[in-house]
Amino acid sequence: MTDIMDDIAEEISFQSYEDDLRLLFSLLNDVLQREVGANIMAKVEHTRTLSQSACLIRAAGIENTAELLEKQLASELSKMTLEEALKLGRAFSHFLSLMGIAENHHRSRKSKNVAQVSKSCDDTFNRLIQGGVSPDKLYDTMCNQEVEIVLTAHPTQINRRTLQYKHIRISHLLEVNDRKDLTQEDQDGLIEDLVREITSIWQTDELRRHKPTPVDEARSGLNYIEQSLWKAIPQYLRRVSNALKKHTGKPLRLTSTPIKFGSWMGGDRDGNPNVTAKVTKDVCLLSRWMAIDLYTLEVDNLRFELSMNQCSDRLSKLVHEILRKEYSEEDRHEKINQIMNKAHNVHGLPLQLPEGADSPSHTECNNVESHYPQLDVPGSEFKPLKEVILYLATDTHTLKFRSTGSKSTSSSISSQTAKSPQPNTLKGTLIIQRKMLAESQAGKASFQRLLEPKMAQKSAISPYRIVLGDVKDKLRNTRRRLEQLLEGHPCDLDPCDYYDTPNQLLQPLLLCYESLQSCGSGILANGRLADLIRRVSVFGMVLMKLDLRQESGRHSETIDAVTNYLGMGKYSEWDEAKKLEFLSKELKGKRPLIPPTIDVSPEVKEVLDTFRVAAELGSDSLGAYVISMASNASDVLAVELLQKDARLAVAGEQGRPCVGGILRVVPLFETVADLRGAGSVIRRLLSIDWYRDHIIKNHNGHQEVMVGYSDSGKDAGRFTAAWELYKAQEDVVAACKEYGIKVTLFHGRGGSIGRGGGPTHLAIQSQPPGSVMGTLRSTEQGEMVQAKFGLPQIAVRQLEVYTTAVLLATLRPPKPPRDENWRTLMEEISKISSKNYRSTVYENPEFLTYFQEATPQAELGNLNIGSRPTRRKTSLGIDHLRAIPWIFAWTQTRFVLPAWLGVGAGLKGVCEQGHTEELKAAYKEWPFFQSTLDLIEMVLGKADVPIVKHYDEVLVSESRRGLGDQLRNDLLTTENYVLVVTGHEKLSDNNKSLRMLIESRLPYLNPLNMLQVEILRRLRNDTENHKLRDALLITINGIAAGMRNTG
Repeated sequence: MTDIMDDIAEEISFQSYEDDLRLLFSLLNDVLQREVGANIMAKVEHTRTLSQSACLIRAAGIENTAELLEKQLASELSKMTLEEALKLGRAFSHFLSLMGIAENHHRSRKSKNVAQVSKSCDDTFNRLIQGGVSPDKLYDTMCNQEVEIVLTAHPTQINRRTLQYKHIRISHLLEVNDRKDLTQEDQDGLIEDLVREITSIWQTDELRRHKPTPVDEARSGLNYIEQSLWKAIPQYLRRVSNALKKHTGKPLRLTSTPIKFGSWMGGDRDGNPNVTAKVTKDVCLLSRWMAIDLYTLEVDNLRFELSMNQCSDRLSKLVHEILRKEYSEEDRHEKINQIMNKAHNVHGLPLQLPEGADSPSHTECNNVESHYPQLDVPGSEFKPLKEVILYLATDTHTLKFRSTGSKSTSSSISSQTAKSPQPNTLKGTLIIQRKMLAESQAGKASFQRLLEPKMAQKSAISPYRIVLGDVKDKLRNTRRRLEQLLEGHPCDLDPCDYYDTPNQLLQPLLLCYESLQSCGSGILANGRLADLIRRVSVFGMVLMKLDLRQESGRHSETIDAVTNYLGMGKYSEWDEAKKLEFLSKELKGKRPLIPPTIDVSPEVKEVLDTFRVAAELGSDSLGAYVISMASNASDVLAVELLQKDARLAVAGEQGRPCVGGILRVVPLFETVADLRGAGSVIRRLLSIDWYRDHIIKNHNGHQEVMVGYSDSGKDAGRFTAAWELYKAQEDVVAACKEYGIKVTLFHGRGGSIGRGGGPTHLAIQSQPPGSVMGTLRSTEQGEMVQAKFGLPQIAVRQLEVYTTAVLLATLRPPKPPRDENWRTLMEEISKISSKNYRSTVYENPEFLTYFQEATPQAELGNLNIGSRPTRRKTSLGIDHLRAIPWIFAWTQTRFVLPAWLGVGAGLKGVCEQGHTEELKAAYKEWPFFQSTLDLIEMVLGKADVPIVKHYDEVLVSESRRGLGDQLRNDLLTTENYVLVVTGHEKLSDNNKSLRMLIESRLPYLNPLNMLQVEILRRLRNDTENHKLRDALLITINGIAAGMRNTG
């Protein structure tokens, strides 16, 4: 039960939801009856009935009877055999998964009726106009708005990709089921398809048996683009444009990008040694290659659609240039073929036609299929890769391309090289490689020309088709160049024959658009062509620009190694002033600092290699360089110096300036101490002349600052983290304003409320005034990516929510606290809350052991849900445990302790000082305080004291159960004081739909928790039992499905 569930709750029709749920549950029951037999099904039904009875009786307030039923249920589960427990756990997990599918489907269904949905563009634009915002102001703000959603590989997606896609297919079938025109035959076929999908899910292993690699994670992220966002973006932008036209009289500018996407998958190396410089380069090339493939498919569709002959003079001129070039190219190819035929004595045709030779090139029916790798998921909608297969050489983490049914390109080339004389010089090797690559393309190009119209015929072809044919040729060349780069081969193409930037691809498309408009065919221009132009504007040539992230200490170690090598002393021992003096001086210089022959450790070399790759790729492929655990101005300048040095070195080797632009360097302030110093760090940076000039010259006067929610929450508790984040943002905004610099805040939000999660609109609307001025970056992680962007219709809705929330925060900023005393009260709540939290988590010597006993934290590492380790360092303390497993473990036991611990003590302390009425007023009038308490109230509604108590009674040593009693009392205290301040009679009183969703899950969720307790008890007495471990992981999966959340 996560923040996405809170979004679902307000947008769901319960009657139709329950109808679909009955259908899915009935079909799952039928499948289970066949798969596991009557005996197990009887246990499943008995367990569900007993659990439901206990839930209903507890809801009626008859606590003692409910407790007796729960004890009976726990007793019966403890007597089950391991085989029975496995099947029961799997069954209840799948029931909960089906509930999640039904919830998402109905949220998608309701969002289709835009008129009924709050926070839609139409609704928001109307409210702003009615509130006094002028149409011109609304239009300009909307067209210039920049929101970037950054998808990360944080390990919180528990479902295998195979199961994710099976769930999506069930969603599609439910959508078909909504149609009113289905015949009885259609309905029967639909039920059969649902039964097949559910059977397939049951027979599929839920558990990942191997950890994903960083490239696997990147491929997963790219698939969200292809499967959902590629379809959603044109629909979303059309919705924005239509609403703008309705309320301002003008549609959205064609190349405006109110939403863009970034990624950390393959770039986030903070604490993850598996993300190397080579991985980053490979992922960037993979992303570009996939983008080209998607654009090629769209261009083919357009060539079929734009068959008209009338065009503008500008387009006609371009057509003549293309035809003139093709005439000369055709003559040149004929001569090359004659020479090659003589040289190789080729008298006959090849034995096999190239792929696509049987398809006409100028029709939409040529079934251009995807040339990039799909997930390892068989299914009707996933087309097989014919021309090229992308695979991962697992022993080296190297990406290669190979042709289907043949040996890999690389091995083929190497075998040819072996047969030919080996030159002694690099130049000779390059000549041979170029020759072989040319030969490998010659036959394919010849056959392609057979399929294309002759030059004499082309004059009668639509001018749009000629232009788009040229676009397609350049896209093919671009893909070929990427393959050469990935294999490490030299590029034999003229830069004019391929695309390097989005603007190069946009130019002919915009020319076609303008031509259609000028010829009175605006209806055609604003269809598929406009959609493609908008996709190119949003996704560019890389789909998602890749951020790099590394911990500040690694950069200090690297500079330290350099100064040591150069005999300048130990950089790490210098004070901040000396560091800044040294870094500023070097940044002003024009020579590289780091000698190419420097001998450094593998860790330092990896940092230097990363900057070298960044210099080669530049800002065309990469987004920001994020410095985690940043605390000083020198942390930023150190990265600027390493970046500058790498760019100078690469430019020197290439004999020309680096092609890509300079990366933005973004400090990430995470701990409470760093958040408190964030404003001072930014002021210190902007006071340095070189840095300020650099920001103005290279980044358009824009400073980006990232704030982290996870580590600050683990450091001091949720309330203190929220308050320190609020103040830090205020201070950073003020610092930038003092120097006339614009600021973009980058929010590192997790999925769970304990890591900064929450409903998107609520989170953005509660930011400090002036912190969201038309720009925002925010992370979306793990299961949140699937939940928010897994289906096109839901993705459209989420993009709309982001857009309207940022627009409102820009044009109607949230109110500051009306009474300055409210800030004093926040300080007092924060002080008491943090002290209570830290005294429990960090100062109580029994807490760590209690945490390890009462939760499955130690066992979470077996889930294989991410490529990075669960700890930053080998220490067993809470300090070095990552925030995700910290939250994940408490979420599994339904205690969700990190999200509320300390809050009750803080509220109680201030209320007892006589400030209750002031807090009530602040809750009603101050968006920050209101949203903070609302999120905490949501979490409290999802906690379950009886379940937590059961974990303690069975798993925790008797000497530490008193700590558990104290913590459960703290939970009840928090509930009481949250209700006092909010004025609600009971938890989630202001969100009854959410409460209904939570309560509907309990009959299936409670048995899974009790089963997990029993399996943990057995496993801790038999640690090498792999079947027990599997059973535990199945319960973890099921509880995560029920809570709709991991970490």
